[in-house]
Amino acid sequence: MAKIATMAMGLVIGLGLSLSAAQAGDAAAGKKVFKKCKACHTIDAGGKNKIGPNLHGIVGKAAASSEGYKYSKAMSASGITWTEENLAEFFKKPKKFVPKTKMSFGGLKKDKQIEDLIAYLKENS
Repeated sequence: MAKIATMAMGLVIGLGLSLSAAQAGDAAAGKKVFKKCKACHTIDAGGKNKIGPNLHGIVGKAAASSEGYKYSKAMSASGITWTEENLAEFFKKPKKFVPKTKMSFGGLKKDKQIEDLIAYLKENS
């Protein structure tokens, strides 16, 4: 019985590592996904705010904390920290994740695009 439990635990750990690797995202592919964001956002260090805030260093940052950008009341009051998980949910449906956000983008439908975009943002954080 202990041998079966040990084998099962090894399988679970192995699957967990495989899933983590699959979810890591591809920053190069994420750069292509970011083209959808470029009309409203910059990502360069010290880059200017456009219709949306500069996103350099966004991963791990508190929402509504970029200097010089006027956020919606909803985003300012959200209390969100932009973890990978929160970014993923926001990128799926921004207005569902933060009702009354100023962001007019409808969201990304493909999980792979979201994973890749987050990898690209992490690379620029």
